[in-house]
Amino acid sequence: MRDAPTSGASTASDVLPYDPAALVDQYLRMLMIPDPDGARQLVSPALKIRFTGGRAMNDPAQCAAFNATRYRWVGKRFEATEVMAGATLEAAVVYNRGTLYGEWPDGEPFEGNRYVDRYVVSHGLIVQMDVWNDSAERMLVRAGLASL
Repeated sequence: MRDAPTSGASTASDVLPYDPAALVDQYLRMLMIPDPDGARQLVSPALKIRFTGGRAMNDPAQCAAFNATRYRWVGKRFEATEVMAGATLEAAVVYNRGTLYGEWPDGEPFEGNRYVDRYVVSHGLIVQMDVWNDSAERMLVRAGLASL
C-alpha cells in the first residue's frame, strides 16, 4: 500500500462499540496491499460489492483481481472518511473519498483520479460496498476518444 493517511472525523464512535470509519480505513488499507484474506476478516459473509460500471462482486479478492486488470498498481490517498448521521449498530453508512494514483498497465503514472466509496457497516462488519471513480473517463482520454 502506498500513502493512506488516517481518516477524517467520525462521530459514530461515541455511540457505537466500534468506530465504523476506522473499520473502513483498515479494510481499504488491506485491499490496497492487496491482502484479501485480511480484508475478508472485516466483512460479512453476505458482502455485496458493486464496483465501477456496476460490476457485482462478493469477495475482497475480486476487487484486487479487477484492479490488477486495470492498473499495474494503484493506491488511494484518503481525503476523508465520514460516518453519516444516524448510525446505529444495525447500519452505519460510511463514505471514503479521495484520489487514486499509480500506474496504468503500460507503466504510465497517474494521480488525482477522484474516487468515492460508500459502505454499509452492520454489527462491526462491512455488508455493502459501492465504488465510483474517474478511471473509465481517464481511459477514454488516453485512447483519444474523449477530452477532459
